[in-house]
Amino acid sequence: MASTGVGNLVFIDGIMNHMVYLDIFHNNLKESAKNLGSDGNFLFPHGNDPKHTARNVKMWCLFHCEQQLHTPPQSSDINVIETLWATLETSVQKHKIRNKADLKQVLQEEWGKISSNTTKKLVESVPRRLEDIIKAKGHATKYWHFLCL
Repeated sequence: MASTGVGNLVFIDGIMNHMVYLDIFHNNLKESAKNLGSDGNFLFPHGNDPKHTARNVKMWCLFHCEQQLHTPPQSSDINVIETLWATLETSVQKHKIRNKADLKQVLQEEWGKISSNTTKKLVESVPRRLEDIIKAKGHATKYWHFLCL
């Protein structure tokens, strides 16, 4: 996602590991960034998930993601995509899902409905989120509590 909207939604069949994660980067990240008008100029946040910290992922990012934000573990209140996932989940729960195909279709439809106004507000919230984390001395903020509802 970017302030200009959402990128491609990628579905994973099976277990997400560092190789699947890297494949998504290789086949999707640059295309999504270009489609969102961020051709090569974006900040990519990393958590401490093992698939984010794998050596091959770090090397790929070193050469393909000029600006990276390394966040501490359990820092969902910093990473705005977590808020976007929560919003998507709320939208999807309003549908009758009967099977995996229905779920994928609804996810794609609801993902496509996310406005650039929504993503812009999320991106613009990052400085406030960081200030709140500093004020909370690293403890949970109101953003974290929103994700736990």
